[in-house]
Amino acid sequence: MNFRQVKSWQWVLIVIALLVALDWAIRRPDPRTRELNAILERTASPQLKAYPYEFRVLRVEGGTAVMSTPRNFDSPAFRFLGVIYPEINVKDHNNPAFIAVEQLLGKVQDEAKDIVLAQPGITDIRWELDRNWLHRHGIELPQQ
Repeated sequence: MNFRQVKSWQWVLIVIALLVALDWAIRRPDPRTRELNAILERTASPQLKAYPYEFRVLRVEGGTAVMSTPRNFDSPAFRFLGVIYPEINVKDHNNPAFIAVEQLLGKVQDEAKDIVLAQPGITDIRWELDRNWLHRHGIELPQQ
């Protein structure tokens, strides 16, 4: 292939392909993270597997596994639960249906945490808000 014969649009495609490959290489989880996510997927209860949000390990920092979560102080649980359970009034914190789904969220998140904490070398969990998931589902967050 003669570089002089390459059209400008072809260069654009080549650059885009290289940028996508670079982005994938940067974001690709390390082997330990992939291993923990595989264990999490393999050993999760049917309830955790069926849950509408997938808890996962984002990275490992020393003995701490950093895991994704759809809730924290910036995004309280009711905002997330309102998206996955639109039929429930999540603004009424005394609503029995809301209480039930909030407890379920806590239960499946604890299960994911316990599975990861049971793995050798993992001594702690740190939760990181899954801003991408929330954004994809229309939940706006304060800027960092």
